[in-house]
Amino acid sequence: MKKNIRTLLVFAASGLMMPAAAQISVDKIEVHEDDVSFRDTLKTKSSVDADYFSPARYKAERAAIRKERNFLEISSGLQGALTSYNDSWIETSGGDNSIALTAVFDLKHTFKKNKFAIETRAIAKFGYNRMKVERQRIGADGNPVVDANGDKVMDSKGIWFKNQDEFEISTAPSFKMSKNWSYGSIIKFRSQFVNGYKSRSEQKLEHRKSGFMTPGYLDVSLGFTYTCPKPDFPIVINLSPVALNATFAENDLIRRDNGYSYGIEDPDKTSKYEGGSSVQIDFDRKFGKSEFLRYRTMLYGFYGWITDIGQANKYHNYHRYLEAYEKWEQSDKNIKEKPRLPVHPIVRWTNTIDIKATKYLSTQFNFELYYNRSQNVETMTKTLLSVGLIYTFKNK
Repeated sequence: MKKNIRTLLVFAASGLMMPAAAQISVDKIEVHEDDVSFRDTLKTKSSVDADYFSPARYKAERAAIRKERNFLEISSGLQGALTSYNDSWIETSGGDNSIALTAVFDLKHTFKKNKFAIETRAIAKFGYNRMKVERQRIGADGNPVVDANGDKVMDSKGIWFKNQDEFEISTAPSFKMSKNWSYGSIIKFRSQFVNGYKSRSEQKLEHRKSGFMTPGYLDVSLGFTYTCPKPDFPIVINLSPVALNATFAENDLIRRDNGYSYGIEDPDKTSKYEGGSSVQIDFDRKFGKSEFLRYRTMLYGFYGWITDIGQANKYHNYHRYLEAYEKWEQSDKNIKEKPRLPVHPIVRWTNTIDIKATKYLSTQFNFELYYNRSQNVETMTKTLLSVGLIYTFKNK
């Protein structure tokens, strides 16, 4: 048994020491390239946008829209003149020390969206001047003072007196009909800031002749507006078949006691309304690349034909009117029986010329004509020439 095991071990060791060999054969494999396409079976109803919301971009877009729809122009200035002499100059050559100051403010805002537009305007002018006034001296007993020769003893005193006082607010909404025509309305109100007096030397309560809302004017019109398309001739014409003109005198002291009724005949009333038609023509033109010259004018006319038709005790003949008025004066003066002439048209024409020497220095000339027969049978005019500082802001 041991002999057999030993024989097996010898054969096994011999096999391990002999070299081993094997034959491997590899077959050639040919690979064919085919196009492969992928199909997305997921269907979406809306496109996917990679953009995200930006608050800064949104604010910038809204600001651009507001700037496109809105136009804002603000002008403000201070104008004046100063004249000063010393005592030696006045004693030798004469003269008078004086100061004149005028503040002006003008705001114009226009909003447009599609066919709708609205223009808002605010204008204010206020000025005072100071000049010397000679007054007779009043003694402690309240009587005028005279010298030994019986001549009046005069005192010289500088008095402030207003020379410009007016503000006006207007708004004009409209809807565009065609390229040059639109329909809408114009609402305009104007009055003054402070009290006005008869003269520089008469500034007491009994001398007061005007104040805030005495007078005050309200104009309301409804009609059609034509805007000229030519930039060199920027004229705007408003035709209003239906219009209202109202006059207010709210101060009883001025209207009743001092006798300044501003065409309001009934002493128990503080306002007067007239119906009719109106026309308004506006022109605003700037000249030169630097806009050194600017001319603005406004012509407004109103005729109260609706009120005139229904007016009682009306006389077309002036002589018959005078006869009827004398009889009325001798009667109990019932205001309802007072003779009246036909209603006269109201005309207001304003002109402003601005000449800019520099960006902040300007010369301004103002001329105004006003006719209202119910207040004064004569035509009223006002002229003002001033030089001063002015600043204008525009948003575009």
